[in-house]
Amino acid sequence: MTSEWKPRSFAKQVIAYYHEKGRKDLPWHNTKDPYRIWLSEIMLQQTQVKTVIPYYQKFLKAFPNVLDLANAELDEVLHLWSGLGYYSRARNLHKAAQMVRDEHQGEFPQSQAELESLPGVGRSTAGAIAAFAFDKPAAILDGNVKRVLARCFAIEGWYGQTKVLNKLWDLSEKLTSKNETAAFNQAMMDLGAVVCKRNKPLCSECPLAQKCQALQQDRIAELPHRKPKKARPSKSVYWLIYLDKGQILLQKRPPSGIWGGLWSLPEIEIEAKVQKQYSSERQLDAILHKFSHYDLHIYPLLMQKKPNISIMEPSSQQWYSLAEPLSVGLPTPVSNLLEQLKQNLD
Repeated sequence: MTSEWKPRSFAKQVIAYYHEKGRKDLPWHNTKDPYRIWLSEIMLQQTQVKTVIPYYQKFLKAFPNVLDLANAELDEVLHLWSGLGYYSRARNLHKAAQMVRDEHQGEFPQSQAELESLPGVGRSTAGAIAAFAFDKPAAILDGNVKRVLARCFAIEGWYGQTKVLNKLWDLSEKLTSKNETAAFNQAMMDLGAVVCKRNKPLCSECPLAQKCQALQQDRIAELPHRKPKKARPSKSVYWLIYLDKGQILLQKRPPSGIWGGLWSLPEIEIEAKVQKQYSSERQLDAILHKFSHYDLHIYPLLMQKKPNISIMEPSSQQWYSLAEPLSVGLPTPVSNLLEQLKQNLD
């Protein structure tokens, strides 16, 4: 059995990989600007690089610095985020920018603790900002790094469990180079994204292969252990489409929860009593939208009667012109449905 890596030799191999093959040409590379680094780290949470790039560029064009973002309206931020998913990230991004403006005089804090105090910034994101922007010897542990460490050291268990996560953090802290920390961290993320992939990893190209415990034990496909499977819950709703002279009635969703703060169609959860009440309305094609933790079955209804908007808060509803759309945040399935309705009217 091959022995485990020692921290110094592990770091040496990882940093050498960065200088030889590491990614250095992504839009958020080659900068020490904490705003740009923070923005990229938030967008990259649970989202692939190729998806993030156009959103990152669009955001920088609209909000070149943290003060521009802090002073923007939340609706504008959500509008630019529409389609990227996990909308709590956008709300936290806006709150964090305002905290930097109001509590840190417009300058990003440099300490790990202060960075973690910003909404939406956890331990790993704070470490990335500290290392990439301020050259601090801070460890990171994103999904890619977890996979590299779990395989290299044959870590048992799903890393959503506290015990397993703590073990991975201990490893990351111990192995992270105190010199060239930014290069080390970038290389670890690159290894997980490009080489030590979840499916079909390129072990022959990995600088850590010679002492990778999962490879030696023929457990690459098994590690890291996946989350234990549960029955996937689902929910069914009606979306009520009130169409009047090319305009659609939209409602603003509550600030927290699914699609929090975005504009959507009036929604009613389906049950037997409700089904009977809306049985005469024209139903359009059903929509299935998959969230990370449940499935949403949507049944759009083209309503014949006019809405009772008198009981709604004025700030929570508005008529949306299909011909001249507003710059507001829309969930992807709502945006797609509105585009379909527009085409049908043209």
